[in-house]
Amino acid sequence: MALSLLQAYQAHILLARGLSENTREAYLRDVSRFLEYIDTQGIAAEDVTLDTLHSYTLLLADMGISPRSISRMHSALRSFFHFRQMENHDLPDPTELLESPKAGRRLPDVLTMEEVDAIIAAIDMSQPFGQRDRAVVEMLYSCGLRVSELCGLRMNHLYLEDDYLRVMGKGSKERLVPISPRAKQELELWFKDRKEITPHEGEESYVFLSHLRKQHLSRITVFHNLRQYARAAGITKAISPHTLRHTFATHLLEGGANLRAIQAMLGHESIATTEIYTHIDRSYLRQQILDYFPRNQETQNPRT
Repeated sequence: MALSLLQAYQAHILLARGLSENTREAYLRDVSRFLEYIDTQGIAAEDVTLDTLHSYTLLLADMGISPRSISRMHSALRSFFHFRQMENHDLPDPTELLESPKAGRRLPDVLTMEEVDAIIAAIDMSQPFGQRDRAVVEMLYSCGLRVSELCGLRMNHLYLEDDYLRVMGKGSKERLVPISPRAKQELELWFKDRKEITPHEGEESYVFLSHLRKQHLSRITVFHNLRQYARAAGITKAISPHTLRHTFATHLLEGGANLRAIQAMLGHESIATTEIYTHIDRSYLRQQILDYFPRNQETQNPRT
């Protein structure tokens, strides 16, 4: 159904006046992503409401999508639902009252270390994906990764003997990120379960795999699972993978870590240059994690 809808919409925008080829391709891509999203939520296109669109917008924002990009996606959805209404006048247009986000910066909530532990404790370890999700949450928190960086992490990006990860960040910029002892421990436990999965061709090298789909985890899956665990832990804050990344940086800063080192570990564009990396030694970054990250103030107890 979603495929036929997409094909019909594609035929429609090919005839639309005033749209460049780039805009048509962007609209088609944006609508395709939205249809994939509502499919994962079990919502048919004709049942989409303004609340559905608001939930999708929040998801995009939590994934770090810029207000400008979200506004473009909203334009694509307005075009799509206007087309749907032209095809069937009885269908409402859920985008009628949809407001695009204004440019601005809103920092996500910060979790306490106890809340992070509560989220991890809420993961059902009797499920085959339990240890994987423990490692996912710990990596997001203890390494400050973007969710896209975590999902794209491959086995040859791991230098566990040296306690580092090689991360491909925004703009295809690479950086080395220290891995905390706890994150390393959870990752090694996940590798035991990972051996039981036979991934599809081309998916073998990804660190985090889906047991059902036999391919690397999607950002939407990580977002959805994290929200479920936070809810189960009784946490009412708006939680997303970016919340854990922001919490990582905040906890380091509050602990006394050097701001410049934190920026380098996060891969912020403003300092992610060759010059910065030549001035901040890798051993120094590692020491900042060991000295100031609260995870490393705990007594390391073996996990069962």
